[in-house]
Amino acid sequence: MYKDIMKKELIPGNGGENYPGNGENGEECCCDECDYLLCCVAEFSEEMCNDCEDTQCPRAQKHKQ
Repeated sequence: MYKDIMKKELIPGNGGENYPGNGENGEECCCDECDYLLCCVAEFSEEMCNDCEDTQCPRAQKHKQ
């Protein structure tokens, strides 16, 4: 599990809605410093997960099988 600079667990995907450091609830947004930013933007597709080589990513589909 990876954590951001604010010690929050990184949860990529879903437009960043599940990530506690997404700037909602009055907290500082850390998304611009995130290695998983591309997993949360509109251009993201599930096919990207199939090609992901990051074994620590909680959304990497091929590693969940």
